[in-house]
Amino acid sequence: MKHFRFTIKGHDYDVEIKDFEDNMAQIEVNGTMYQVEVHKELKKPKTPRLVRQEIQTRRKDSKIKKTITRTAGHEVKCPLPGNIVQVFVKEGDEVKLGDKLVMYEAMKMENTVTAEKDGVVKHLKVHPGDNVLQGEVLMEIA
Repeated sequence: MKHFRFTIKGHDYDVEIKDFEDNMAQIEVNGTMYQVEVHKELKKPKTPRLVRQEIQTRRKDSKIKKTITRTAGHEVKCPLPGNIVQVFVKEGDEVKLGDKLVMYEAMKMENTVTAEKDGVVKHLKVHPGDNVLQGEVLMEIA
């Protein structure tokens, strides 16, 4: 079947595998026949297996309190360059978190800018039809 030459501790061995069934093999070593039992090693995959450790977090079983604070001079900025289509508020209007402030067209889509905080519209700097750039201040909420 197969023929091998080994050198172990300075001694040469001429090994030939004659027959191999299941885990028993008949081999000839330097002319002497042996019947040996082969212990197969489990093949390890070439790709290592990644095992992630569990993340230990400490959580208090307390409810999260949502507080809305009014701050002086919160600026509402335009996220993308575009054209103002509609303004939903005017100076002096009181707005709540999530209220619609301005609708503008950017990249052929209509987008709505909403209030990030409660407050009163102090300075309105845009009107329908205005072109705005990214980061440009649309209004100030106090």
